[in-house]
Amino acid sequence: MNIKEYTVEEINDPTGILAGQRFEFFLTVEFDEEDELADEDHLQIKILFSVDENGSRILNYHFYNSLENKYLDYGLEDEELEQIQAFCKKHYLED
Repeated sequence: MNIKEYTVEEINDPTGILAGQRFEFFLTVEFDEEDELADEDHLQIKILFSVDENGSRILNYHFYNSLENKYLDYGLEDEELEQIQAFCKKHYLED
């Protein structure tokens, strides 16, 4: 998996109910040719990322086809999820 580009934006909680900070990432990705996702064009992964006193983590993610404006029913393998976790941890302050 290769992350080609991304955007990140902090999500504000006007109620103050949620602890820590939340960030929304949109990662434009491409996969190796042998992966079933390699045939998908305009593939993005939308990620909700949380940072609080206990550390940082991915709360949820969804595959998204930006050309067709629809969510796709795919999942990430453990090593891909770890790669994205590390990427988000490194880049969340860039909003």
